[in-house]
Amino acid sequence: MRPSGDPPFWEPGDEFAWRYQRKVPGYHGPETVRPMRVVRDDADGLVGWLAPDTPVLRPVLADGRELRAVPAHDMFRSGRAVGRGRWRGSGVLKIAPTGAPWSVWLFWGEGWSFRGWYVNLEDTHLRDATSVVTQDHVLDLWVTPDRSVTWKDEDELEAAVDTGRWSAEDADRFRADARGVEAIVARWGSPFADGWEQWRPDPSWIVPALPPDLAWDFDVDPIGG
Repeated sequence: MRPSGDPPFWEPGDEFAWRYQRKVPGYHGPETVRPMRVVRDDADGLVGWLAPDTPVLRPVLADGRELRAVPAHDMFRSGRAVGRGRWRGSGVLKIAPTGAPWSVWLFWGEGWSFRGWYVNLEDTHLRDATSVVTQDHVLDLWVTPDRSVTWKDEDELEAAVDTGRWSAEDADRFRADARGVEAIVARWGSPFADGWEQWRPDPSWIVPALPPDLAWDFDVDPIGG
């Protein structure tokens, strides 16, 4: 693995996988995998397109239910599995600025009506030949077109600390990262000011498939608690 932002870079239209790892004793594979296409890749960061109906791997409870089917504390105490699914709703443009402990996701509604920017706090990004790898930090932000900022999933971060998923020091760091994003929004810096809401995907692109090593023949694969 190498830091994202270092060459060699991918070309526009290349397929890659955006993976979220989870530190589980005895398990070293991905918890989330989203096949995507490269929009831009250079020293400043990676921009990728997650198309509607893309096949994905996603975390679920050990019995196959959605994570949020149980209270927040139980979400982090319960056993988990990796389930197969498809990306529901509109496509998402994901931007990973080099060295940033977060990524920014652009969401659209019907007719490409722009809804806003979702900021997913996560590890700074690493990559290999075919994937970007990070780890989710639970806490997120939502930025509307009028530049207002809302913090999301604060209760889940508290539950993650209470159950030992993250430490109190980790949570303080994530909150500091969130405040750093708020400062970028306040001065309307990149990537929010870069005009990506006007971007549209190449109509010739087909939906990527899951990497062959992850095209499993079962619906749910347990990975532990």
